[in-house]
Amino acid sequence: MDIALEARGLRKVYSEGEASMVALDHVDLDIRRGELSLLMGPSGSGKTTLLSILGGILRPTAGSVHIDGKPLGGLHDRGLSEFRLRNIGFVFQGFNLFPTLTAVQNVELALDLRGIRGSTARSQASDLLDQVGLSAKLHAHPADLSGGQKQRVAIARALAGGPAILLADEPTAALDSQSGQTVMQLMQRLARDSGRAVVIVTHDSRIQSYANRVVRMADGRITSDEQIVSSLEGVSA
Repeated sequence: MDIALEARGLRKVYSEGEASMVALDHVDLDIRRGELSLLMGPSGSGKTTLLSILGGILRPTAGSVHIDGKPLGGLHDRGLSEFRLRNIGFVFQGFNLFPTLTAVQNVELALDLRGIRGSTARSQASDLLDQVGLSAKLHAHPADLSGGQKQRVAIARALAGGPAILLADEPTAALDSQSGQTVMQLMQRLARDSGRAVVIVTHDSRIQSYANRVVRMADGRITSDEQIVSSLEGVSA
């Protein structure tokens, strides 16, 4: 597997007045295509900060991030935003769906941000929802969907534009066991079959069996990096 994302010497310090807190302390990490990686550790260990820097949402205090060899640090804010739109999909614990829009409209909105509109957007949004098993829910509003279905709409939206990297922050935390399993089977398939680099921040020990790799953090540092063989390889959602 080749490297999709490379981080070197990442350090992040949050300062407020005379007080400061080191959230990341010289982190090195490579993320490979076709691999589902988990970032695990206690609250305050730096997992979400690391994910946000890898995705270009936060800028590090020091260190560098390269995606497909391109340094994010050299991009101005607008250029960084455009780079994220083309290359990275984000999935969050809270779904972040627009309640007044249907499932297909939520995905269409993400395509609109990428300059894809009209019938082309409707067709692509419908196809993405079909890929996540929601072809029967195109016109349902979020209030009429289960938690697992909402998260799958959010994943379809994150896949708009075909990003090579998918970053997720606690995507199963608000879900029951069955819904969490369905979402993780989908995430596993997106890494394995589509060659995406998938990185998930989680406290959920139930989902470790879906990963190719578990990176553990504490106090802003990586404490272990374990390659594992998923027990569910080949399982489809």
